[in-house]
Amino acid sequence: MHRRQFIGAAASSGLAAAPVSAAQQKAVFELRYYRMRNGSQTQRTSDFLSKHFLPAAERLGIGPLGFFGAVIAEGSPFILSLASYPSAAAFESGIERLAGDIEFQRGFDEYNSMTELSYIRMDNSLLRAFDYMPTLAVPPAGKRASRIFELRTYESNNAKAAQRKIRMFNEGEAAIFQRLGMGPVFFGETLVGRNLPNLTYMLSFENMAARDKLWSAFGADAEWQKLRSQPGYADAEIVSNISNAILRPLDFSPIR
Repeated sequence: MHRRQFIGAAASSGLAAAPVSAAQQKAVFELRYYRMRNGSQTQRTSDFLSKHFLPAAERLGIGPLGFFGAVIAEGSPFILSLASYPSAAAFESGIERLAGDIEFQRGFDEYNSMTELSYIRMDNSLLRAFDYMPTLAVPPAGKRASRIFELRTYESNNAKAAQRKIRMFNEGEAAIFQRLGMGPVFFGETLVGRNLPNLTYMLSFENMAARDKLWSAFGADAEWQKLRSQPGYADAEIVSNISNAILRPLDFSPIR
């Protein structure tokens, strides 16, 4: 995708905002789903991502990166790849540099050979980070069990409603998540993808029990109750559908 096409698609989504300065540049995230039917496809895709895509991305300075499998999610089985870029131009450049990486292309050709199907379909979306959190936050590493991650998407009936929901996050909701320890990884408005307009964000938790406890605390939080009671911020006014997925990082995922 050329940069002009990318910017044009963003504008047509109804969510495009005025350009920001270099100092205010917000990251662009790619969410890519590898949709599969059986275990051999899952293994082939894991091998391609771990042995070819991840090393090439690290050589080329692409990232942070995360790779996840479904615990509870529609459309399973799949592998979700999350990649962060400092700008739309960096995303375009990353595609071009991968195309010119000879070692990566060998693995790419093998993965996309016709001898055996490696996946059923791929689909992806491009998101732009919110003002509140302009870059992806990598959870602290260390010798520990891998976390679980929750990916949530909020659809809206129209672009103005979606903008109000984004403003709600920027003005308080995202900060409440952070204060309660819900581990935000990113917040992004979808520029190119399905079911527009929508936004997607990712949270990290130690385990499912911690996740359930923290969501209960969020629902009862006085600051949240005050924020959601403000005019124009009622769910029925700004959100038409919510979907979520519980994910676990794959063994080779840098984000874990």
